[in-house]
Amino acid sequence: MIGTQDYYEYRHLVGFEETNLVGNVYYVNYLRWQGRCREMFLREHAPEVVSDIQGDLKLFTLKVDCEFLAEITAFDEVSIRMRLEDLTQTQIEFAFDYVRLREGIEDLVARGRQRVACMRGPNTDTRPTPVPEPLRRALSRYTIRGARSAAVPVPARGRS
Repeated sequence: MIGTQDYYEYRHLVGFEETNLVGNVYYVNYLRWQGRCREMFLREHAPEVVSDIQGDLKLFTLKVDCEFLAEITAFDEVSIRMRLEDLTQTQIEFAFDYVRLREGIEDLVARGRQRVACMRGPNTDTRPTPVPEPLRRALSRYTIRGARSAAVPVPARGRS
């Protein structure tokens, strides 16, 4: 779901199961949608990283937040728009805009952030690792203007 925009877009139709007794979306779902957006981005733009995650690469979520600006309810269509906010040697910070799409009108209903660390190794000895180059390349299309980005050389693979 990409075009000429500077964000990756994941669209979602809200269901009743995502709302609370009052009828608006329960806050935890916004965080779930961040994760889903990130997963679909990897699937579409960095499938090598998905394979690497099935190996020993781990993407640890260090921090998430969400600022709510307006309520949404069941059957609202929401565009979750992800951009790269910050890229260091081992960490990535994403920015998310949640936009309600209704009859040609777009309303910003929430903003969020997510910071992720790249790690490798068994669970008993997990250590930071550089952000994989395929992920760096995929993210480069979605950088927020003025975002920090550390250009990190990828180590050459040698023989053990």
